[in-house]
Amino acid sequence: SELLARSLFACGISTVLQTTLGSRLPLVQIPSFEYLVPAMVLSSHLSLGASMDRNASFRNSLAGTAVASTCPMPHCAVAGSWTASLREVSGAVLISGLVQLVLGMSGVGGWAARRCGPMVLAPSFSIIGLSAYKEATFFCSTNWAVALLLMFLAVTFSQHLGSCRLPFCAWPQARGGSAELSVPTLRTFSVLLPFAGVCIVCAILSHLRIPWESLDLAVAQLSWANSTFHTPWLRIPYAGEWGWPLLTPRALAVGIAMAIVCSTNSMGCYVLCGRLLRAPRLPPHACNRGLCTEGLGSLLAGLLGTPGGTAASIANACATGLTQVCMALWGGGGGGGGGGSCHCALGCVGCWGLWRHGWGLFHGEPAQFSPLLGLIPLAVHGGVLCVTYAVAVGTGISYFQYADIDSGRNIFIVGFTMFMALLVPRWLSMAPAHLATGWVPLDLLFLSLLMVPVFLTGFLSFFLENTVSG
Repeated sequence: SELLARSLFACGISTVLQTTLGSRLPLVQIPSFEYLVPAMVLSSHLSLGASMDRNASFRNSLAGTAVASTCPMPHCAVAGSWTASLREVSGAVLISGLVQLVLGMSGVGGWAARRCGPMVLAPSFSIIGLSAYKEATFFCSTNWAVALLLMFLAVTFSQHLGSCRLPFCAWPQARGGSAELSVPTLRTFSVLLPFAGVCIVCAILSHLRIPWESLDLAVAQLSWANSTFHTPWLRIPYAGEWGWPLLTPRALAVGIAMAIVCSTNSMGCYVLCGRLLRAPRLPPHACNRGLCTEGLGSLLAGLLGTPGGTAASIANACATGLTQVCMALWGGGGGGGGGGSCHCALGCVGCWGLWRHGWGLFHGEPAQFSPLLGLIPLAVHGGVLCVTYAVAVGTGISYFQYADIDSGRNIFIVGFTMFMALLVPRWLSMAPAHLATGWVPLDLLFLSLLMVPVFLTGFLSFFLENTVSG
């Protein structure tokens, strides 16, 4: 709960910066999945180094080399304890923030964005959506009925009843005037209403002691075991409260990998959000500002001791396209709206993002609320992933209309990049010991990059698109 509260604090500040000074897109900043794989690679290596005498076979299945980590703090008596591991992961997050700042201020992000054509965006967005199928399957498998109910309601509200307008739900016209426009309410809340309704149903079933969720005992008790409601309501976190981040060569390598992966993900998220809102292509300087604000958020997250930085949320961008919130604020449709209405819409959705994470600016409230976040059923998470990430897959496919898909060159680029993005992480997850250069930081850097499908797709498609003639 404490880690989640600190992460939300950093995400709240980063969201405000992103929607006002950064890309100014209606994007909520979250502890992104892209930070998870490098953090797990580093923490697994540290835990293996601490327990290599007790569990040699497990060590050999996860890493080629293992070095026992020591904890320099006076209160940390056990080598490789979770506190030292967390501080080293926080050091990697801190380094990733610095690298993102360098990428944004140097203009590298905007330069790369200008050279990303349909043959880069199409496979990248498709892989972003397809790479989440394992997590979605795991979450949904806890109760498929709950997940399918949420998906059914979301699809019905957003697609079948998307044009349903309730007369008592109106929004003032964006331009000057007294007329009010009715809002397609069910489509606008096509994610929020099913989410709230299914959570209420699950709460009722739990209150009636009706078994409905199939979980391991350890997983079922995890949220309660790591949560406490005996926390102050208002407390501002400060840097170094849990010890300062550890800056080691391993943290440096993993931090660079975090920055590259998350920058790739965020650049795609900017384009995806603009595409779903039918907005003009984001200029390079806006991409650079977005990376800078994300770097500041990750710097803050690392100083606060969290195991993950901040990055633009793909699920949030897909949900915005699914609900068409900005279109409703613009007065509905067509990629229209003048400059004033566009700024009004982005401002309103930016305020919504501030409200969503704004309580993160005051650390006490999340400390009370974060245990409740951990009690959201996994099946609900799975249903939301299935609905939102499907939009990313469809958006990637839609980019094929801007390219000659009958060209042998383009067919090879799409097929090769997507196939390798699914093959390489699968192989490394089964046998990471095969990647051993003899220097541990370099091993961790390669593992952190090559186990993320988004990076592989973006790198390979960008390289082939800009080097293969045609």
